[in-house]
Amino acid sequence: MMRNTGSTRLRYWLTLASGMLECLCFCGVVFGYATLVFVLKEDGYFSQLCPSVPDGNSTLNSTGCSQQDAQFCLVFTIASFLNNFITLANGFILDRFGTMVSRLLGVCVYTTGTLLVAFSSAGMSKLLFPAMSCIAVGGILFLLTNMQVGNLFPAHRSTVITLYNGAFDSSSDVFLIIKVSCMKNGISLRSSFLVMSLCSIFHLLRTFLLLPRTHIPYPLPQDYTYGPSCGRENANSVEKLEERRDASVSTAKESGGKNSELSAPEDTTEVQEINKVVSFQSCVLSWFFLWHLLWLSIMQLRHYLFIGTLNSMLTRLANNDPDLVSQYTNVFAVTQLCGVLCAPWNGLIMDRHKGKPPKPGETERDADLRSSCLSLFLTGLQCIVFSVCAAVPVLQLQYLTFVLQVLNRSFLYGGNAAFISTAFPAYHFGKLYDLIMCISGVISLLQYPFFTLVKGPLAGDPFYVDIALLILTLLVFVQPIYVFIYCRRAANHRADEMSTKAAKDFQYASVKL
Repeated sequence: MMRNTGSTRLRYWLTLASGMLECLCFCGVVFGYATLVFVLKEDGYFSQLCPSVPDGNSTLNSTGCSQQDAQFCLVFTIASFLNNFITLANGFILDRFGTMVSRLLGVCVYTTGTLLVAFSSAGMSKLLFPAMSCIAVGGILFLLTNMQVGNLFPAHRSTVITLYNGAFDSSSDVFLIIKVSCMKNGISLRSSFLVMSLCSIFHLLRTFLLLPRTHIPYPLPQDYTYGPSCGRENANSVEKLEERRDASVSTAKESGGKNSELSAPEDTTEVQEINKVVSFQSCVLSWFFLWHLLWLSIMQLRHYLFIGTLNSMLTRLANNDPDLVSQYTNVFAVTQLCGVLCAPWNGLIMDRHKGKPPKPGETERDADLRSSCLSLFLTGLQCIVFSVCAAVPVLQLQYLTFVLQVLNRSFLYGGNAAFISTAFPAYHFGKLYDLIMCISGVISLLQYPFFTLVKGPLAGDPFYVDIALLILTLLVFVQPIYVFIYCRRAANHRADEMSTKAAKDFQYASVKL
């Protein structure tokens, strides 16, 4: 063991705590966009699209008009799409160049986004398109590099990953703070976003002091450390591990080994053995990946459409009462803060088998997969209930809808990351996570045609779209059913192998006698 174990553990906990703060305050702020829209409307963004009143002035109020709502929805549609789509490149950057390069890129993109908002105005409303997209892409890069911190705590790995994703959801409350600052305290939108830009110093300090230059490996070596005080010997050992990993993957690719389903060796501490078995291509072509893509895409589309149309939906249900709309958007933003409290429940569900002896012949990966079935099923069930409540045009019921939305969203993204880290090798995590987010992001573009359909042929009534999405959501149960069947078949296969081996041993012993 290392002589500086105490300082290493302290660095682990500082990394965990500072990563939590980063996710909670910065990573997912773009998903508080519905709250920020209220401020942007007050400041006259896209107001030139609204019809003029008899005195020649534009209708500048917090309710806006349908053309203005369409532009705000389009801003969020593009930002949420790029939040997923561009991250495909982010995953390859993380896997190829490591944590430091990825985070420096994220800091540049995120700071660019906040500065664009700071120097935008009603006359330059279109700056919101690149601004929100940069904030979304930079935020997901921070989250991606932080999720590997779960590798530092093997017994609570899924819990840490889901906790960070919950903090990602709760960070949308930052826009509520900006709204209150602007509306109640008279602080300008420019000042608020300039402060966010200055916070990039914090991101840089974490990058250089509390995170490794390359990756945090999994399983974690006993003598692993990182940071400015780590020895060159340890850095060399990590580099050699990665070189052996890359060589193993290349060998697997050259041999053309493709598995119809992923399988892990008995000894999960032997990373090299895993690499020889599982290639990136076999991961992408596995049913685990394809069904999980369907599971994520459908529920993400439902959430993106809800967030992107929330302001216009509340305006319709509140009969254009700006005070009532403001009250409900504030409640929605406050409920988002609960994401950090809800997400660990999912992690505890997935980690509930940790510390217990595995079943005879069961690998650690199989135990993790078996434990994930309940999480996948509960997430789908939550989305069904949330969709039902969102489809009922009763304003007071939206309080319950907000609660169900944040609960389901925290389970969705935390469970997504935890499942990918469980079902696939750790060194493919960045590429697979971003590939699945990229494809699901393309599917999320359907939110804008749905919004156009509601505003046009359906005359503002989203009832039929909500019903169609509710029926589509039923498909998410395919994933937990498939994982359950896979785990049961694997258990039966192991039992048969053990019975056959026992019979052969008995037969051999009888012959010897």
